[in-house]
Amino acid sequence: MTHLQQREQEISQYVVTAAQMRDIEERIFAAGMPVVALMEKVAGLISRRLLAMIPPGKSRVGVLVGPGHNGGDALVVARQLHFQGYEVWIYNPFPKVKELTSQHLQYAQSLGIPCYQAIEQLPNCDLLVDGLFGFGLERKLTDAVASAIDHFNTWKQPIFSIDLPSGLHTDTGEVLGTTIRATNTFCLGLWKQGFLQDQALDYLGKAELIDFDIPLADVQAVLQDAPKITRITTAKAISNLPLPRPPVTHKYKEGHLLLICGSHRYAGGAILTALGARASGVGMLSIAVPEYIKPLLVSHLPEALVVGCPETETGAIAHLQLPEKTDLNSFDAIACGPGLTTDSTPIVQQVIDSDRPLLLDADGLNILAQMGTIPSLQKRQATTILTPHEGEFKRLFPDIPNIHQDRVKAVQQAAMQSGAIVLLKGARTAIANSQGSVWLNPESTPALARGGSGDVLTGILGGLLAQAVKKQIALEDMVATASWWHSQAGILAAAERTELGVDAFTLTQYLMKAVMGNG
Repeated sequence: MTHLQQREQEISQYVVTAAQMRDIEERIFAAGMPVVALMEKVAGLISRRLLAMIPPGKSRVGVLVGPGHNGGDALVVARQLHFQGYEVWIYNPFPKVKELTSQHLQYAQSLGIPCYQAIEQLPNCDLLVDGLFGFGLERKLTDAVASAIDHFNTWKQPIFSIDLPSGLHTDTGEVLGTTIRATNTFCLGLWKQGFLQDQALDYLGKAELIDFDIPLADVQAVLQDAPKITRITTAKAISNLPLPRPPVTHKYKEGHLLLICGSHRYAGGAILTALGARASGVGMLSIAVPEYIKPLLVSHLPEALVVGCPETETGAIAHLQLPEKTDLNSFDAIACGPGLTTDSTPIVQQVIDSDRPLLLDADGLNILAQMGTIPSLQKRQATTILTPHEGEFKRLFPDIPNIHQDRVKAVQQAAMQSGAIVLLKGARTAIANSQGSVWLNPESTPALARGGSGDVLTGILGGLLAQAVKKQIALEDMVATASWWHSQAGILAAAERTELGVDAFTLTQYLMKAVMGNG
Protein backbone atom coordinates (compact mmCIF):
# COMPACT_ATOMS: atom_id res chain seq x y z
CA MET A 1 0.00 0.00 0.00
CA THR A 2 1.38 3.43 -0.95
CA HIS A 3 1.59 6.31 1.50
CA LEU A 4 -1.15 8.08 -0.48
CA GLN A 5 -3.48 5.07 -0.26
CA GLN A 6 -2.81 4.72 3.46
CA ARG A 7 -3.64 8.38 4.05
CA GLU A 8 -6.78 8.12 1.93
CA GLN A 9 -8.02 5.19 4.02
CA GLU A 10 -7.27 6.91 7.31
CA ILE A 11 -8.60 10.38 6.48
CA SER A 12 -11.87 8.98 5.08
CA GLN A 13 -12.74 7.38 8.44
CA TYR A 14 -13.00 10.70 10.31
CA VAL A 15 -16.33 12.46 10.72
CA VAL A 16 -16.45 15.94 12.26
CA THR A 17 -18.93 18.52 13.45
CA ALA A 18 -18.78 22.15 12.37
CA ALA A 19 -17.19 23.15 15.69
CA GLN A 20 -14.52 20.47 15.34
CA MET A 21 -13.75 21.48 11.76
CA ARG A 22 -13.41 25.08 12.84
CA ASP A 23 -10.98 24.09 15.61
CA ILE A 24 -8.91 22.01 13.19
CA GLU A 25 -8.67 24.90 10.72
CA GLU A 26 -7.69 27.28 13.51
CA ARG A 27 -4.81 24.98 14.43
CA ILE A 28 -3.65 24.97 10.81
CA PHE A 29 -3.77 28.75 10.55
CA ALA A 30 -2.11 29.19 13.96
CA ALA A 31 0.76 26.98 12.76
CA GLY A 32 1.44 29.45 9.94
CA MET A 33 -0.62 28.31 6.96
CA PRO A 34 -1.89 31.52 5.29
CA VAL A 35 -5.66 31.51 4.75
CA VAL A 36 -5.18 32.77 1.22
CA ALA A 37 -2.75 29.94 0.41
CA LEU A 38 -5.16 27.30 1.69
CA MET A 39 -7.99 28.87 -0.30
CA GLU A 40 -5.92 28.74 -3.49
CA LYS A 41 -5.00 25.11 -2.83
CA VAL A 42 -8.57 24.00 -2.12
CA ALA A 43 -9.98 25.87 -5.11
CA GLY A 44 -7.28 24.36 -7.33
CA LEU A 45 -8.31 20.84 -6.27
CA ILE A 46 -11.98 21.64 -6.90
CA SER A 47 -11.20 23.16 -10.29
CA ARG A 48 -9.29 20.05 -11.38
CA ARG A 49 -12.23 17.85 -10.40
CA LEU A 50 -14.65 20.11 -12.28
CA LEU A 51 -12.49 20.12 -15.39
CA ALA A 52 -12.53 16.34 -15.34
CA MET A 53 -16.31 16.20 -14.86
CA ILE A 54 -17.68 18.94 -17.13
CA PRO A 55 -18.96 17.29 -20.33
CA PRO A 56 -17.40 18.33 -23.63
CA GLY A 57 -19.21 21.22 -25.27
CA LYS A 58 -20.45 22.64 -21.96
CA SER A 59 -18.61 25.92 -21.56
CA ARG A 60 -20.89 28.34 -19.69
CA VAL A 61 -20.52 28.26 -15.90
CA GLY A 62 -22.48 30.19 -13.29
CA VAL A 63 -20.76 30.63 -9.91
CA LEU A 64 -22.83 31.41 -6.80
CA VAL A 65 -20.78 33.40 -4.30
CA GLY A 66 -21.55 33.83 -0.62
CA PRO A 67 -20.18 36.32 1.91
CA GLY A 68 -17.68 34.03 3.65
CA HIS A 69 -14.65 31.97 2.73
CA ASN A 70 -16.83 29.46 0.91
CA GLY A 71 -17.59 32.33 -1.44
CA GLY A 72 -13.87 33.00 -1.68
CA ASP A 73 -13.26 29.38 -2.71
CA ALA A 74 -15.95 29.78 -5.37
CA LEU A 75 -14.36 32.96 -6.71
CA VAL A 76 -10.97 31.29 -7.10
CA VAL A 77 -12.71 28.44 -8.94
CA ALA A 78 -14.41 31.03 -11.17
CA ARG A 79 -11.08 32.64 -11.98
CA GLN A 80 -9.39 29.33 -12.77
CA LEU A 81 -12.23 28.20 -15.03
CA HIS A 82 -12.06 31.60 -16.74
CA PHE A 83 -8.35 31.06 -17.44
CA GLN A 84 -9.22 27.66 -18.92
CA GLY A 85 -11.44 29.34 -21.49
CA TYR A 86 -14.87 28.83 -19.91
CA GLU A 87 -17.53 31.55 -20.07
CA VAL A 88 -18.02 32.37 -16.40
CA TRP A 89 -20.42 34.69 -14.63
CA ILE A 90 -20.76 35.36 -10.90
CA TYR A 91 -23.88 35.76 -8.78
CA ASN A 92 -23.24 37.61 -5.52
CA PRO A 93 -26.30 39.19 -3.86
CA PHE A 94 -24.53 40.16 -0.62
CA PRO A 95 -23.69 43.82 0.00
CA LYS A 96 -21.00 42.85 2.56
CA VAL A 97 -18.50 40.03 2.25
CA LYS A 98 -15.37 39.02 4.17
CA GLU A 99 -12.20 40.93 3.31
CA LEU A 100 -10.44 38.06 1.53
CA THR A 101 -13.58 37.20 -0.41
CA SER A 102 -13.93 40.85 -1.37
CA GLN A 103 -10.38 40.88 -2.74
CA HIS A 104 -11.02 37.80 -4.86
CA LEU A 105 -14.25 39.37 -6.12
CA GLN A 106 -12.44 42.56 -7.08
CA TYR A 107 -9.78 40.59 -8.96
CA ALA A 108 -12.39 38.48 -10.79
CA GLN A 109 -14.15 41.62 -11.97
CA SER A 110 -10.83 43.11 -13.10
CA LEU A 111 -10.44 40.07 -15.37
CA GLY A 112 -13.74 40.92 -17.01
CA ILE A 113 -15.79 38.17 -15.35
CA PRO A 114 -19.35 39.54 -15.14
CA CYS A 115 -20.89 39.82 -11.67
CA TYR A 116 -24.64 40.04 -11.01
CA GLN A 117 -26.62 40.93 -7.89
CA ALA A 118 -30.13 40.18 -9.16
CA ILE A 119 -31.51 36.85 -10.39
CA GLU A 120 -33.31 38.55 -13.25
CA GLN A 121 -29.97 39.57 -14.78
CA LEU A 122 -28.48 36.08 -14.91
CA PRO A 123 -27.54 34.61 -18.30
CA ASN A 124 -28.09 30.98 -19.23
CA CYS A 125 -25.40 28.48 -18.24
CA ASP A 126 -24.55 24.81 -18.60
CA LEU A 127 -23.80 24.22 -14.91
CA LEU A 128 -23.68 26.00 -11.56
CA VAL A 129 -21.01 26.05 -8.87
CA ASP A 130 -22.57 26.65 -5.44
CA GLY A 131 -20.37 28.60 -3.06
CA LEU A 132 -23.04 30.50 -1.14
CA PHE A 133 -22.55 28.93 2.30
CA GLY A 134 -20.06 26.36 3.61
CA PHE A 135 -19.89 24.53 6.92
CA GLY A 136 -21.21 26.13 10.09
CA LEU A 137 -24.45 27.70 8.86
CA GLU A 138 -26.95 27.83 11.76
CA ARG A 139 -29.67 30.30 10.80
CA LYS A 140 -32.62 29.61 8.53
CA LEU A 141 -32.35 31.16 5.10
CA THR A 142 -35.10 33.63 4.24
CA ASP A 143 -35.98 36.48 1.92
CA ALA A 144 -33.90 37.10 -1.22
CA VAL A 145 -31.28 34.38 -0.60
CA ALA A 146 -33.93 31.72 0.00
CA SER A 147 -35.82 32.82 -3.10
CA ALA A 148 -32.62 32.65 -5.14
CA ILE A 149 -31.88 29.09 -3.98
CA ASP A 150 -35.43 28.02 -4.80
CA HIS A 151 -35.00 29.63 -8.21
CA PHE A 152 -31.73 27.79 -8.93
CA ASN A 153 -33.33 24.50 -7.91
CA THR A 154 -35.83 24.93 -10.77
CA TRP A 155 -33.03 25.12 -13.30
CA LYS A 156 -32.18 21.91 -15.11
CA GLN A 157 -28.42 22.38 -15.04
CA PRO A 158 -26.11 20.29 -12.83
CA ILE A 159 -25.13 22.01 -9.57
CA PHE A 160 -21.73 21.37 -7.94
CA SER A 161 -21.70 22.43 -4.27
CA ILE A 162 -18.51 23.39 -2.45
CA ASP A 163 -18.26 21.70 0.97
CA LEU A 164 -22.04 21.41 1.53
CA PRO A 165 -25.14 22.32 -0.45
CA SER A 166 -25.95 25.84 0.73
CA GLY A 167 -28.69 25.73 3.37
CA LEU A 168 -27.82 22.40 4.99
CA HIS A 169 -26.94 22.17 8.68
CA THR A 170 -23.41 20.78 8.91
CA ASP A 171 -24.07 18.40 11.81
CA THR A 172 -27.67 17.28 11.45
CA GLY A 173 -28.27 17.59 7.71
CA GLU A 174 -31.38 19.67 8.48
CA VAL A 175 -32.69 21.96 5.75
CA LEU A 176 -32.38 25.49 7.12
CA GLY A 177 -35.43 26.99 5.43
CA THR A 178 -34.35 25.90 1.95
CA THR A 179 -31.25 24.39 0.41
CA ILE A 180 -29.52 23.80 -2.89
CA ARG A 181 -30.27 20.41 -4.47
CA ALA A 182 -26.78 19.52 -5.61
CA THR A 183 -25.90 17.08 -8.34
CA ASN A 184 -22.43 16.69 -6.81
CA THR A 185 -20.93 17.88 -3.54
CA PHE A 186 -17.22 18.34 -2.86
CA CYS A 187 -16.77 17.85 0.89
CA LEU A 188 -13.63 19.72 1.91
CA GLY A 189 -10.93 18.23 4.12
CA LEU A 190 -12.95 15.89 6.34
CA TRP A 191 -16.39 14.33 6.13
CA LYS A 192 -18.97 16.42 7.96
CA GLN A 193 -21.54 14.68 10.13
CA GLY A 194 -24.46 15.97 8.06
CA PHE A 195 -23.33 13.89 5.07
CA LEU A 196 -24.24 10.77 7.05
CA GLN A 197 -27.70 11.86 8.21
CA ASP A 198 -30.73 10.53 6.33
CA GLN A 199 -32.44 13.90 5.97
CA ALA A 200 -29.53 15.34 3.97
CA LEU A 201 -29.42 12.69 1.26
CA ASP A 202 -31.97 14.30 -1.08
CA TYR A 203 -29.68 17.33 -1.41
CA LEU A 204 -26.11 16.02 -1.52
CA GLY A 205 -26.15 14.28 -4.89
CA LYS A 206 -22.95 12.33 -5.42
CA ALA A 207 -20.59 13.34 -2.62
CA GLU A 208 -16.82 13.04 -2.63
CA LEU A 209 -14.07 14.10 -0.28
CA ILE A 210 -11.50 16.68 -1.38
CA ASP A 211 -8.43 15.98 0.75
CA PHE A 212 -6.33 19.11 1.09
CA ASP A 213 -3.68 17.50 3.33
CA ILE A 214 -4.88 18.42 6.80
CA PRO A 215 -2.18 17.12 9.16
CA LEU A 216 -3.54 14.04 10.94
CA ALA A 217 -1.94 15.27 14.16
CA ASP A 218 -4.27 18.30 14.10
CA VAL A 219 -7.31 16.10 13.48
CA GLN A 220 -6.40 13.75 16.31
CA ALA A 221 -5.61 16.60 18.70
CA VAL A 222 -9.09 18.10 18.23
CA LEU A 223 -10.99 14.82 18.28
CA GLN A 224 -9.14 13.00 21.06
CA ASP A 225 -11.47 14.05 23.92
CA ALA A 226 -14.73 13.77 21.96
CA PRO A 227 -16.82 10.61 21.45
CA LYS A 228 -15.36 8.89 18.43
CA ILE A 229 -17.46 9.10 15.26
CA THR A 230 -16.19 6.81 12.52
CA ARG A 231 -17.21 6.48 8.90
CA ILE A 232 -17.19 2.78 8.01
CA THR A 233 -14.78 2.21 5.13
CA THR A 234 -14.47 -0.85 2.94
CA ALA A 235 -10.89 -1.46 4.03
CA LYS A 236 -11.78 -1.33 7.73
CA ALA A 237 -14.88 -3.51 7.31
CA ILE A 238 -12.95 -6.16 5.39
CA SER A 239 -10.13 -6.11 7.96
CA ASN A 240 -12.62 -7.04 10.71
CA LEU A 241 -13.72 -10.22 8.95
CA PRO A 242 -12.28 -13.36 10.59
CA LEU A 243 -10.09 -14.12 7.57
CA PRO A 244 -7.93 -15.91 6.77
CA ARG A 245 -8.77 -18.85 8.94
CA PRO A 246 -5.93 -20.81 10.53
CA PRO A 247 -4.99 -23.97 8.63
CA VAL A 248 -5.88 -26.13 11.63
CA THR A 249 -9.33 -25.42 13.05
CA HIS A 250 -12.77 -26.97 13.51
CA LYS A 251 -16.40 -25.85 13.46
CA TYR A 252 -16.67 -24.94 17.14
CA LYS A 253 -13.54 -22.79 16.91
CA GLU A 254 -15.31 -20.78 14.20
CA GLY A 255 -18.24 -19.82 16.41
CA HIS A 256 -21.54 -21.41 17.39
CA LEU A 257 -24.65 -19.26 16.90
CA LEU A 258 -28.13 -19.94 18.25
CA LEU A 259 -30.94 -18.35 16.24
CA ILE A 260 -34.34 -18.17 17.91
CA CYS A 261 -36.91 -17.17 15.35
CA GLY A 262 -40.01 -18.01 13.35
CA SER A 263 -43.64 -18.93 13.88
CA HIS A 264 -46.44 -20.43 11.81
CA ARG A 265 -47.27 -16.96 10.58
CA TYR A 266 -43.71 -15.88 9.86
CA ALA A 267 -41.78 -18.97 8.83
CA GLY A 268 -40.05 -16.96 6.09
CA GLY A 269 -38.37 -14.72 8.65
CA ALA A 270 -36.65 -17.75 10.16
CA ILE A 271 -35.43 -18.94 6.76
CA LEU A 272 -34.04 -15.55 5.72
CA THR A 273 -32.30 -15.03 9.05
CA ALA A 274 -30.75 -18.47 8.84
CA LEU A 275 -29.57 -17.91 5.26
CA GLY A 276 -27.88 -14.69 6.37
CA ALA A 277 -26.17 -16.55 9.19
CA ARG A 278 -25.03 -19.28 6.83
CA ALA A 279 -23.38 -16.69 4.58
CA SER A 280 -21.44 -15.27 7.55
CA GLY A 281 -19.29 -18.41 7.63
CA VAL A 282 -20.17 -19.24 11.24
CA GLY A 283 -18.76 -22.64 12.18
CA MET A 284 -21.92 -24.09 13.70
CA LEU A 285 -25.48 -22.86 13.33
CA SER A 286 -28.33 -23.97 15.60
CA ILE A 287 -31.85 -22.71 14.90
CA ALA A 288 -34.69 -22.91 17.42
CA VAL A 289 -38.10 -22.76 15.71
CA PRO A 290 -41.64 -24.04 16.38
CA GLU A 291 -41.80 -27.79 15.80
CA TYR A 292 -44.29 -27.33 12.96
CA ILE A 293 -41.83 -25.44 10.71
CA LYS A 294 -38.74 -27.52 11.51
CA PRO A 295 -38.98 -29.56 8.25
CA LEU A 296 -39.11 -26.33 6.25
CA LEU A 297 -35.88 -25.07 7.82
CA VAL A 298 -34.14 -28.42 7.37
CA SER A 299 -34.97 -28.39 3.65
CA HIS A 300 -33.35 -24.98 3.20
CA LEU A 301 -30.38 -25.46 5.55
CA PRO A 302 -29.46 -29.15 5.77
CA GLU A 303 -26.15 -28.32 7.44
CA ALA A 304 -27.77 -26.52 10.39
CA LEU A 305 -28.95 -28.09 13.62
CA VAL A 306 -32.66 -27.21 13.60
CA VAL A 307 -34.30 -27.54 17.00
CA GLY A 308 -38.07 -27.96 17.06
CA CYS A 309 -39.68 -26.34 20.10
CA PRO A 310 -43.13 -26.68 21.73
CA GLU A 311 -45.65 -24.20 20.35
CA THR A 312 -48.26 -21.84 21.68
CA GLU A 313 -51.82 -22.05 20.38
CA THR A 314 -50.92 -19.31 17.90
CA GLY A 315 -47.94 -21.23 16.49
CA ALA A 316 -45.16 -19.32 18.26
CA ILE A 317 -42.36 -20.85 20.31
CA ALA A 318 -43.78 -21.60 23.77
CA HIS A 319 -40.41 -22.38 25.38
CA LEU A 320 -36.96 -23.44 24.34
CA GLN A 321 -36.33 -27.15 24.19
CA LEU A 322 -32.64 -27.49 23.48
CA PRO A 323 -30.93 -30.83 22.89
CA GLU A 324 -29.76 -32.92 25.83
CA LYS A 325 -26.67 -31.56 27.64
CA THR A 326 -27.17 -28.22 25.89
CA ASP A 327 -28.14 -24.91 27.45
CA LEU A 328 -27.73 -21.26 26.43
CA ASN A 329 -24.15 -21.28 27.70
CA SER A 330 -23.32 -23.80 24.95
CA PHE A 331 -23.40 -21.02 22.34
CA ASP A 332 -20.99 -18.20 21.55
CA ALA A 333 -23.81 -15.80 20.64
CA ILE A 334 -27.59 -15.71 20.46
CA ALA A 335 -29.76 -13.86 17.93
CA CYS A 336 -33.45 -13.66 18.72
CA GLY A 337 -36.54 -12.12 17.19
CA PRO A 338 -37.32 -12.37 13.45
CA GLY A 339 -40.75 -13.90 12.89
CA LEU A 340 -41.11 -14.71 16.59
CA THR A 341 -44.37 -12.82 17.28
CA THR A 342 -45.01 -11.20 20.65
CA ASP A 343 -46.48 -14.46 21.98
CA SER A 344 -42.94 -15.58 22.80
CA THR A 345 -42.30 -13.07 25.58
CA PRO A 346 -40.86 -15.66 28.03
CA ILE A 347 -38.22 -16.59 25.46
CA VAL A 348 -36.92 -13.03 25.28
CA GLN A 349 -36.73 -12.77 29.05
CA GLN A 350 -34.82 -16.05 29.16
CA VAL A 351 -32.17 -14.94 26.69
CA ILE A 352 -31.82 -11.58 28.40
CA ASP A 353 -31.10 -13.45 31.63
CA SER A 354 -28.32 -15.45 29.94
CA ASP A 355 -24.67 -14.44 29.98
CA ARG A 356 -24.19 -14.80 26.21
CA PRO A 357 -23.72 -11.95 23.74
CA LEU A 358 -27.27 -11.29 22.57
CA LEU A 359 -28.71 -9.73 19.43
CA LEU A 360 -32.38 -8.66 19.58
CA ASP A 361 -34.27 -7.72 16.43
CA ALA A 362 -37.85 -7.49 15.15
CA ASP A 363 -40.26 -9.12 17.64
CA GLY A 364 -37.41 -9.46 20.10
CA LEU A 365 -37.37 -5.64 20.18
CA ASN A 366 -41.17 -5.39 20.29
CA ILE A 367 -41.29 -7.70 23.29
CA LEU A 368 -38.50 -5.74 24.96
CA ALA A 369 -40.46 -2.52 24.43
CA GLN A 370 -43.58 -4.10 25.97
CA MET A 371 -41.56 -5.30 28.95
CA GLY A 372 -40.28 -1.77 29.50
CA THR A 373 -37.01 -3.05 30.92
CA ILE A 374 -34.46 -1.24 28.76
CA PRO A 375 -32.38 0.00 31.75
CA SER A 376 -32.06 -3.59 33.04
CA LEU A 377 -29.95 -4.46 30.00
CA GLN A 378 -27.07 -2.64 31.69
CA LYS A 379 -26.99 -5.43 34.29
CA ARG A 380 -26.27 -8.09 31.68
CA GLN A 381 -22.85 -9.72 31.98
CA ALA A 382 -22.46 -9.90 28.20
CA THR A 383 -22.92 -7.49 25.31
CA THR A 384 -26.41 -6.74 24.02
CA ILE A 385 -27.01 -5.55 20.46
CA LEU A 386 -30.31 -3.91 19.47
CA THR A 387 -31.07 -3.41 15.76
CA PRO A 388 -34.24 -1.29 15.49
CA HIS A 389 -35.71 0.45 12.50
CA GLU A 390 -37.20 3.85 13.21
CA GLY A 391 -40.59 2.60 14.42
CA GLU A 392 -39.03 0.06 16.77
CA PHE A 393 -36.61 2.70 18.03
CA LYS A 394 -39.47 5.00 18.99
CA ARG A 395 -41.17 2.18 20.91
CA LEU A 396 -37.97 1.26 22.71
CA PHE A 397 -36.88 4.82 23.50
CA PRO A 398 -40.03 6.98 23.65
CA ASP A 399 -38.23 9.68 25.64
CA ILE A 400 -35.72 10.34 22.84
CA PRO A 401 -37.57 12.87 20.67
CA ASN A 402 -37.29 13.79 17.01
CA ILE A 403 -34.81 11.19 15.82
CA HIS A 404 -35.23 12.66 12.32
CA GLN A 405 -33.46 15.82 13.43
CA ASP A 406 -30.23 14.12 14.51
CA ARG A 407 -29.91 10.36 14.17
CA VAL A 408 -26.35 10.42 15.45
CA LYS A 409 -27.34 12.07 18.71
CA ALA A 410 -30.40 9.82 19.05
CA VAL A 411 -28.45 6.58 18.68
CA GLN A 412 -25.81 7.83 21.13
CA GLN A 413 -28.49 8.56 23.73
CA ALA A 414 -30.13 5.16 23.18
CA ALA A 415 -26.86 3.28 23.62
CA MET A 416 -26.02 5.16 26.81
CA GLN A 417 -29.52 4.58 28.23
CA SER A 418 -29.51 0.86 27.53
CA GLY A 419 -25.84 -0.02 27.89
CA ALA A 420 -26.27 -1.86 24.59
CA ILE A 421 -24.77 -1.46 21.15
CA VAL A 422 -27.61 0.12 19.17
CA LEU A 423 -27.81 -0.14 15.39
CA LEU A 424 -30.41 2.29 14.02
CA LYS A 425 -31.36 1.16 10.53
CA GLY A 426 -31.82 3.69 7.77
CA ALA A 427 -30.42 4.99 4.53
CA ARG A 428 -27.33 5.83 6.58
CA THR A 429 -27.25 3.24 9.36
CA ALA A 430 -25.91 4.61 12.65
CA ILE A 431 -24.34 2.40 15.33
CA ALA A 432 -23.38 3.51 18.85
CA ASN A 433 -21.96 1.92 21.99
CA SER A 434 -22.58 2.91 25.58
CA GLN A 435 -19.45 5.13 25.65
CA GLY A 436 -20.93 7.34 22.92
CA SER A 437 -18.71 6.16 20.07
CA VAL A 438 -20.54 6.02 16.74
CA TRP A 439 -20.01 4.16 13.47
CA LEU A 440 -21.79 5.46 10.35
CA ASN A 441 -22.39 3.45 7.20
CA PRO A 442 -21.83 5.82 4.25
CA GLU A 443 -23.46 3.67 1.56
CA SER A 444 -26.70 1.82 1.04
CA THR A 445 -29.48 1.44 -1.51
CA PRO A 446 -33.27 1.87 -1.52
CA ALA A 447 -33.34 -1.68 -2.88
CA LEU A 448 -33.06 -2.83 0.75
CA ALA A 449 -36.45 -1.29 1.56
CA ARG A 450 -38.07 -4.71 1.25
CA GLY A 451 -39.67 -7.05 3.77
CA GLY A 452 -37.15 -9.57 5.10
CA SER A 453 -34.06 -7.47 4.39
CA GLY A 454 -33.60 -6.80 8.11
CA ASP A 455 -33.88 -10.52 8.86
CA VAL A 456 -30.92 -11.15 6.57
CA LEU A 457 -28.91 -8.52 8.47
CA THR A 458 -29.75 -10.24 11.77
CA GLY A 459 -28.40 -13.51 10.42
CA ILE A 460 -25.17 -11.99 9.09
CA LEU A 461 -24.60 -10.09 12.30
CA GLY A 462 -25.39 -13.05 14.55
CA GLY A 463 -22.96 -15.27 12.67
CA LEU A 464 -20.21 -12.65 12.76
CA LEU A 465 -20.75 -12.05 16.49
CA ALA A 466 -20.29 -15.74 17.25
CA GLN A 467 -17.03 -15.70 15.31
CA ALA A 468 -15.92 -12.43 16.91
CA VAL A 469 -16.25 -13.98 20.36
CA LYS A 470 -13.94 -16.82 19.34
CA LYS A 471 -11.47 -14.53 17.56
CA GLN A 472 -11.53 -11.84 20.25
CA ILE A 473 -12.57 -9.16 17.76
CA ALA A 474 -14.29 -6.07 19.22
CA LEU A 475 -18.03 -6.64 18.90
CA GLU A 476 -18.69 -3.00 17.99
CA ASP A 477 -16.36 -3.31 15.01
CA MET A 478 -18.10 -6.50 13.93
CA VAL A 479 -21.50 -4.81 14.09
CA ALA A 480 -20.12 -2.12 11.78
CA THR A 481 -18.77 -4.76 9.40
CA ALA A 482 -22.13 -6.55 9.28
CA SER A 483 -23.90 -3.30 8.39
CA TRP A 484 -21.37 -2.63 5.62
CA TRP A 485 -21.63 -6.19 4.27
CA HIS A 486 -25.43 -6.10 4.17
CA SER A 487 -25.53 -2.78 2.31
CA GLN A 488 -22.78 -3.75 -0.14
CA ALA A 489 -24.70 -6.91 -1.07
CA GLY A 490 -27.78 -4.75 -1.71
CA ILE A 491 -25.80 -2.27 -3.83
CA LEU A 492 -24.29 -5.07 -5.92
CA ALA A 493 -27.65 -6.81 -6.38
CA ALA A 494 -29.35 -3.54 -7.38
CA ALA A 495 -26.61 -2.83 -9.93
CA GLU A 496 -27.32 -6.14 -11.62
CA ARG A 497 -31.09 -6.39 -11.10
CA THR A 498 -32.28 -2.76 -10.54
CA GLU A 499 -33.64 -1.54 -7.22
CA LEU A 500 -36.92 -3.34 -7.92
CA GLY A 501 -35.31 -6.75 -8.26
CA VAL A 502 -33.71 -7.24 -4.86
CA ASP A 503 -36.05 -9.28 -2.67
CA ALA A 504 -34.63 -10.57 0.61
CA PHE A 505 -33.99 -14.08 -0.69
CA THR A 506 -32.10 -12.68 -3.68
CA LEU A 507 -30.10 -10.50 -1.29
CA THR A 508 -28.76 -13.59 0.48
CA GLN A 509 -27.35 -14.81 -2.83
CA TYR A 510 -25.23 -11.66 -3.20
CA LEU A 511 -23.62 -11.73 0.23
CA MET A 512 -20.56 -13.71 -0.78
CA LYS A 513 -20.25 -11.78 -4.06
CA ALA A 514 -20.09 -8.53 -2.09
CA VAL A 515 -17.14 -9.69 0.00
CA MET A 516 -15.32 -11.26 -2.95
CA GLY A 517 -15.81 -8.13 -5.03
CA ASN A 518 -14.35 -5.89 -2.30
CA GLY A 519 -11.66 -8.19 -0.99
